[in-house]
Amino acid sequence: MNPMEEVKIAKATVNIGVGESGERLARAEKLLSSITGQQPVRTYSKVTNPEFGIRKGQPIACKVTLRGEKADKAIKMVLEGIERRIRATQFDAQGNLSFGIHEHIDIPGMRYDPDIGIFGMDVSITFEKPGYRINRRKIQRRKVPDKHKVTKEDSIKFMEENFQVKILTKGD
Repeated sequence: MNPMEEVKIAKATVNIGVGESGERLARAEKLLSSITGQQPVRTYSKVTNPEFGIRKGQPIACKVTLRGEKADKAIKMVLEGIERRIRATQFDAQGNLSFGIHEHIDIPGMRYDPDIGIFGMDVSITFEKPGYRINRRKIQRRKVPDKHKVTKEDSIKFMEENFQVKILTKGD
């Protein structure tokens, strides 16, 4: 197989949406740093929504972006929490994968800590092939050709081979 055609994980993003700033957000940040070993970044609301009591620019969530070995290790750990079962509809047309975990204590090795509480989290995995740098570089930037882009089928095959994931269809 052509080495330029091999799919790889560009990054994995773990996000905990709290919906408010303050004590709960601080506990979510503490949990994320203990799970991933990296310092999380706060994300801020883009709009004001009085029904939820959210103002524009207020911190409402935290996230961590993982790359390389840290991403692989975190993905393996999180997949155990959902029993390595993913629906085909959780892959988008560009081959990215997004799924959620209802409670972080579902992840093996995670214990309930009364000081932190229980949080759910969203995991997004971005796939790419070698050569995607042409889309990000400053000099002679180009678009990635359609024939070189990662497809849904490519990323499903990658997850089945490398992480032994069972892909569920509508009937399952």
